[in-house]
This record gives sequence, C-alpha cells and structure tokens, in this order.
Amino acid sequence: MTTRIDNGAGAGGWSRWRVAGWGFAAFLLLLPLVAMRFTAEVNWDAADFVAIGAMLAVAGAGIELAARISSDRYYRAGAAMAVATGFLLIWVNLAVGMLGGEANPANLLFAGVIGVGVVGAVAGRFRAAGMVRAMTAAAVAQALVGVAAPLFGLGSAGAAGVYEAVLATVPFGGLWLGSAWLFRRAAVRPVRG
Repeated sequence: MTTRIDNGAGAGGWSRWRVAGWGFAAFLLLLPLVAMRFTAEVNWDAADFVAIGAMLAVAGAGIELAARISSDRYYRAGAAMAVATGFLLIWVNLAVGMLGGEANPANLLFAGVIGVGVVGAVAGRFRAAGMVRAMTAAAVAQALVGVAAPLFGLGSAGAAGVYEAVLATVPFGGLWLGSAWLFRRAAVRPVRG
C-alpha cells in the first residue's frame, strides 16, 4: 500500500505558496495601474513599472532560491524576511528617499547595506550559520549609515536629520536582526535525514 503525501503542489510542482507569492507580486505590480485610474496622486510611467517589475522578479527569485536551498521553515522565513527588507529598503529610497529626499546621493549608502548582506551570504555559502553573520552585518551597516548621516550632514539639517536617521536605522535594522534570528533558529535545529 502506498501513501501519498500532498504538499500542496499542483501541476508542475507549483505549490499554493508559490502561486500566492507570485500572485501577490503581480498584485503589487498592478496596484499602481489601478490607482492611476482613480487619482492623479499616482502617476507612473513605463520606467516605473519596469523598475518595480524587475525588483519583484529579483525578490521572487531570491525567495525561490532559498526554498531550493533549504526545506527548513526558519531558514525560508529568514530568507523571505531578508529579501523583503532589501526590497523595502530599495523601494523607499526610490520613492521618497530616506536621507533628505530621493534626489540625495547619500541614499546610495543604503545600497552598501544590501551589498554587505549579499556578500556575506555568498561568503557564508548560504548556510544558515553564515546567513546569521550576513544579516547581522547588514544590521550593523544599516546602523552605521544611520549614525553617519547626521554626523556628516548627509540628510536634512538639525533635528529633522536625526529623526530621518532613526527612521532609516531602527525599523530596517530590526528587520535585518529578525532575519538573523530566524537563520539562527535554522542553524541550531537538528538536520533530519
């Protein structure tokens, strides 16, 4: 007698999670298109749709890669959180900028934060323990940018610059550390053969 295990995969190995994930990405891409019909506040051109489409494709591919690397739920959650954090960091910077507006070149420092995370992940060979170090390093880099911005006058002047730096550092730093915590959980779990 054979027992069939249903993991939610349909034809071609597409699980409900994959369909939901890519469906959500398509929803995010179409949302501004619908909003443009009802308000003049949203005014995207083709380049905006191409940029967000490319960002969603890279984010989706990153999550797909993580799902192939490990079946551990904590690893996958950590990877999803890291990808989402990087996505949001880029999106906020492109939309409004985190330091003094989107035109401020100091916002490019946040690309370095993502670079630290990516280089750390590659150096750690995408293993859970290496990912803990990579996400922790990204949180530290995020904090360094947040501290450096008001010290070197990279954002708005005075109290507004400090406020910007806190908003740029604390939530994103917390997300990077949350990802590190999830990878840590994956690293200490016994591997089942």
